[in-house]
Amino acid sequence: MKSPLAAIPGAAILTLFLALVLALGSGFARAHEGHSHGDEAPAAPVATAPRGASSSSALELVAVARNGALTVFIDRHDTNEPVTDAVVRAEMPDGAATAEAMPDGSYRLDAHWSERPGEHEVLFEVARGGESEIFPVTLTVEAGAAPGPAGGFAAWSAGLAVAHDFRRHIAEADPLPLLIGGSGFVLGIAATLLMRGRGRGPALAVLVTATVLLAGNAALGAETPTPPGAFLAAAPAPSQDLARRMADGSVFVPKPTQRVLTVRTLVTASDMLGRTSELPGRIIADPNGSGVVQSSVGGRLSPPPSGLFPRLGSRVEKGEVLAYVTPPVQAVDMSDMRQRQGELDQQIAIVERRVERFRKLAPGGAVSLVQLDEAQAELKGLTDRRTALDNIRLQPEALTAPVSGVIAEANAVAGQMASPGVQVFQIVDPARLWVEALSFNARVGTRDATARLADGQVLRLRYMGAGLADRSQAVPIQFAVENPPSELRTGQFVTVLATTEASQQGLALPRTSVVRGSNGQSIVYEHTAPEQFQPRQVQVEPLDAARVLVVFGIGPGKRVVTQGAELLNQIR
Repeated sequence: MKSPLAAIPGAAILTLFLALVLALGSGFARAHEGHSHGDEAPAAPVATAPRGASSSSALELVAVARNGALTVFIDRHDTNEPVTDAVVRAEMPDGAATAEAMPDGSYRLDAHWSERPGEHEVLFEVARGGESEIFPVTLTVEAGAAPGPAGGFAAWSAGLAVAHDFRRHIAEADPLPLLIGGSGFVLGIAATLLMRGRGRGPALAVLVTATVLLAGNAALGAETPTPPGAFLAAAPAPSQDLARRMADGSVFVPKPTQRVLTVRTLVTASDMLGRTSELPGRIIADPNGSGVVQSSVGGRLSPPPSGLFPRLGSRVEKGEVLAYVTPPVQAVDMSDMRQRQGELDQQIAIVERRVERFRKLAPGGAVSLVQLDEAQAELKGLTDRRTALDNIRLQPEALTAPVSGVIAEANAVAGQMASPGVQVFQIVDPARLWVEALSFNARVGTRDATARLADGQVLRLRYMGAGLADRSQAVPIQFAVENPPSELRTGQFVTVLATTEASQQGLALPRTSVVRGSNGQSIVYEHTAPEQFQPRQVQVEPLDAARVLVVFGIGPGKRVVTQGAELLNQIR
């Protein structure tokens, strides 16, 4: 049987195969000539609206042009607080105008001239508190920055970028394996079609189609590669500016975003500041403003006359009855009591008859009045002893509040047996609380200190005294809390920052200014421009509960973010 391949001219097959080889080879060669493996395509630039800024020693002004209008933001230079009560006038290319105050604290001006490309000079006059300042601003409007249709163009640009990336990855591959595999695959399809009797037409069509496609890919690869960012760069600017981190590590934050994040700054100043020592501590009750209620004898607890035990957090006054303790009477004690009661009853009966007889004889002088008085006194004593013996079983012990304050701890349950010396109630005056800290350095100063709670709240402390006996190789130091907050509780752990005698030159910054960088280094953000923040690595030491001492990394006279630094650190 004659092979179907014999029906195809050998010259035709050879020609198609050579064309396939040349197409693949030229495409890979030219693609590699126009591409560098070490260079990546540049990222698409982030568009921002045209803007200009100007500042003085007191204020800073930022003007942003968008959609034919000019939005003006005015903030204090040192603190970055918005200025919302100023009168803003502007000399613009189309004439003078007065800005309209907006609800968000900005000022708005109609500026249709801002839609024309070029540099535009604007002179602002800001009047506030009887004083005015001049701020010259230059706005540069780039060609093609005006808003336009973005739907189809953006999708087309993104599609071209994806296609370019696909061709680039293909071009980066090793051409020899792909050339051999592709050639064998295409020729195998043609041979299969011929052996199955499909005719020479489909086989030739497959070979011709593959050759044309590979030749087109070679021609496409021979062109100069177009970076994907070239199309996206012409995309229209967004409707609002976005905060982002720049290539040099600085952070660009538009003024509207700064106001949403409540970014505040201060100007650093160098000073001689005392060193501090961090001590572990906890909240305790003032010994003179607290008390413990205990039973002196064992017995059964019962409620006070009100019928209810005082609950936690309730206010009690000094001397108020909080509970009763009824001591139990044992069987042996009951027998002794009955015997003693019988003896007393017998003695009382004898003395009563004596007193009655003396009363009859005293008027006649047979018995002196002294004898009568002695007999009556003896009778009264016996009666009191008998009454006290009866009350032992009936009279419980009253537990009273030793001081006025709030019930901090209660362990009372009706019918519960209370042991002698066991705490039943603890009373604390919330306005008189102390902090007890442990210091492993005996040279810690005895001046006032501060304490910081777990939630960052700061407490002012007044030094009360230090112990002479070590406790776990540490010196206990006690401080009184000045104006303690109502939510403070005994037993809470705090960090006490006590001032030492040593001092050091440095800058004082709030603790909220210092954040952790990606490498764990402490950094602060310097406000270098109205909308620019630069991270600075610093070395800090504790100063007090609310501030830190910056000993290295930034100098005086710099504007440092004090509020919102943690949010700036999250911008990527």
